[in-house]
Parts: sequence; structure tokens; C-alpha cells
Amino acid sequence: MSDEVDNVVLQHLRAMRGQLDTLNDRMLELTQRVGNMEVQVAQLSVRIDRIDARLDRVERRLGLIEA
Repeated sequence: MSDEVDNVVLQHLRAMRGQLDTLNDRMLELTQRVGNMEVQVAQLSVRIDRIDARLDRVERRLGLIEA
């Protein structure tokens, strides 16, 4: 009887370990994906800043804003 209980407990622990491994893999994948998204957002921010600077120069040249 005691061996059967030990086996059931071990089976549950193995199942839990498998689920934790799966969750860890998914978490790593999500972390990488979020990191990639952060890089892309930073790149877009730089591009928007450049466009804003160019627009300011155009507006100044056209006399739409004061220099």
C-alpha cells in the first residue's frame, strides 16, 4: 500500500514538473517576443523623432512657425 501511495505521489510530481517545464518554455518565448517588440517600438520612436525634426525644418523654411 505504501509503495502505491509513493508511486501516485511520484506520478503527480512528474506531471507537475512537466507542466512547469512547459510553462517555463512558454515564459521564455514570451519574454523574447516582448523584448523584440520593445526594440521595434524604440526604433519606431527614433523614426518618429526624425520625422518630427524634419517637419519642424520644413515649417520653419516655409515661414509657418518662428525660428
